Amino acid sequence: MGIYEELKERGLIAQVTDEDNVRRLVNEGKATFYIGFDPTADSLHVGHFMALCLMKRLQEAGNKPIALVGGGTGMIGDPSGRSDMRSMMTNEIIDHNCECFRKQMSRFIKFGDGPSDAMMVNNADWLRDLNFMNFMREVGVHFNVNNMLRARAYENRMEREGGLTFFEMSYMLLQAYDFFKLYQDFGCNLEFGGDDQWSNMLAGTDLIRKKLSKDDAYAMTITLLTKADGTKMGKTSGGAVWLDENKTTPYDFYQYWRNVDDGDVIKCIKMLTFLPLEEIRPMEAWEGGQLNEAKDILAFELTKLVHGEAEAEKAREASRALFSGGASSENIPSLKIEDSDLGEDGTIGLLDLIVKAGFANSKNEARQSVTQNGVTVNGEVVSDPRTRYEKETFSEEFILRKGKKKYIKVVI
Repeated sequence: MGIYEELKERGLIAQVTDEDNVRRLVNEGKATFYIGFDPTADSLHVGHFMALCLMKRLQEAGNKPIALVGGGTGMIGDPSGRSDMRSMMTNEIIDHNCECFRKQMSRFIKFGDGPSDAMMVNNADWLRDLNFMNFMREVGVHFNVNNMLRARAYENRMEREGGLTFFEMSYMLLQAYDFFKLYQDFGCNLEFGGDDQWSNMLAGTDLIRKKLSKDDAYAMTITLLTKADGTKMGKTSGGAVWLDENKTTPYDFYQYWRNVDDGDVIKCIKMLTFLPLEEIRPMEAWEGGQLNEAKDILAFELTKLVHGEAEAEKAREASRALFSGGASSENIPSLKIEDSDLGEDGTIGLLDLIVKAGFANSKNEARQSVTQNGVTVNGEVVSDPRTRYEKETFSEEFILRKGKKKYIKVVI
C-alpha cells in the first residue's frame, strides 16, 4: 500500500485536483508540499494536529514539507471561519511565534538541508513589501469577483453582521500568491489544507496555470477533524488545547483525548495515531466498554507523540488512579496559588479556584456547577458557592474536581 492509499483509508483526504497525479507524486516521494500556519499565538494547538501528523506521514514517505507561516496573511485573517478581524502583530511577536512553531513542529518533522528535510518559510518575506499597483496588475487581473463571491469562504462571511471587507477579500489573492511564490522559488508542487480552504487552494493552482502556463501544481484538502456533534475539535470550557506543556499540561492533553465522544474515538485513532492499519481495523467493531480502551490508546499515543513517552506514562497512571478512586495525585497537574491570589482575610473563594483552574470561563459558570453538585474537593461534594479556603488548607492535599473528568491539585 502506498502512502496515498494509506491516507485515503485513514479518512484523511477530502478533495484533490488531480488524483492520479497526486497519487503518483506522493507515492514516489516527489512531492514538495506546503501547509500554512498563521502565527497568531506562541503555540500550536489541537486544531493544527492533523496537519502536523500529515506532514510527518508524507515526509516519512520521502516527500518534502514546507511549513509556511503567515506573517503576512496572518495580519488579515481568512474570512472562512471568523466573524472578527485579527489584531495586528508586531514583527517581533510574529518572529517569536514562528520560532515556537518550529520547535513544536520538530517533534513531528525533521528540518534540515536534505532532499526530504522540512523547511520553514514566512510569507511576510514577499507580502509585506508588495507594491499594490504591481500586485493588482500581476495577480488581481486573474481573479473574477463574481466567482470569488460564490466561494464558501466569502459566502459565510457576507452573511455575518458587518459583511465582508475588501481587506479580508484580498486573502484569497494573497494565499494564491503564496503558492505561486513557493512554486517558483522552491519547486513546491502541492498544497495541503483543511477542507474549508478548498476555494483558496484552487485559486493558487489557477494562478500558477494562468501566469506560467504550467499544469503540474496540485491541491489536496484534508478532512476537518470534528466532534460527533459536528463542532470542531480542540476547544474546552477552559479554552484551546495547546501543544505547549506550559499552556496545556501533558495530563490535561491526555484527558482531552481520553474524553472524546464514543463516535469519534476510532476515527481519531485512524487519522491521528501512527498505529498500523492492521492493528486499527479490528477496533472498528469495538463497542461498549471496549471504546474506553480505545480512548486510552488514543490518549496515550497522542500524548506520547507531543510530550514523549515518559510524560504519556505519567498522565495515564494519574488518570487511571483518579478514575479508579486511587489516592495518588503525584502526576496530575497543579494549580499554584500565590499570596496575591488571597483576599484581605487571607482566603480564596471556591469560585475563584474553579475559574483559575480553567474549569469555567466565569464565576457565573462556576457557580452553576457548584449549585448543581458538580464540584468536589478531596472527594466530597461542595454545594455552597460562598465557600472560601484559608491558605493553610492547601498545605495538605487538595484535589479539586469538576464533573467526572476534570481534576487539579491546588498548592501554595
